[in-house]
Amino acid sequence: MVLAELAHRVGSTFKSQKTNAMVAEGRTGIEGPRLILAKPNSFMNLSGGPTAALLKFYKLPPSQLIVVHDELDIPFDRIRLKFGGGSGGHNGIKDIVSAIGTPDFTRVRVGIGRPPGRQSAADFVLRDFGSTERATLPNLLTDAADAVEQIAREGLTAAQLRFHTEA
Repeated sequence: MVLAELAHRVGSTFKSQKTNAMVAEGRTGIEGPRLILAKPNSFMNLSGGPTAALLKFYKLPPSQLIVVHDELDIPFDRIRLKFGGGSGGHNGIKDIVSAIGTPDFTRVRVGIGRPPGRQSAADFVLRDFGSTERATLPNLLTDAADAVEQIAREGLTAAQLRFHTEA
């Protein structure tokens, strides 16, 4: 959903590409940085192969990769940004690290909170958003898209100063 928002902002649409991903490209503003937005055609847990193929195709180092992903350990409606580190149990991140050979890339972690009661994490992340979450979701998606754009324009530290500050 964050990538759909970014594609809309850069005036692009997703198209199939030979790296087993849907790709949209555009600039953030007239002279802004170029964004290559990619949604792997694989299951989330197997997103490493398409990610590695995209980096190779575009001749980009992992340090320029920004991965947007859901995060159980962050409350819903919050985002956190970081470079490198572990996977935090996120299987998609584990697969990307394995495929590209390094954990050294930027992550935009979109908080979805923990499952209630004894609900499994897998069921929780695949369920539809509740009515309260749906009301807040547009703001969360806007914040995550803004964070990606700011990272691309000004770097991670500037984005962290903006998005890690409690209002």
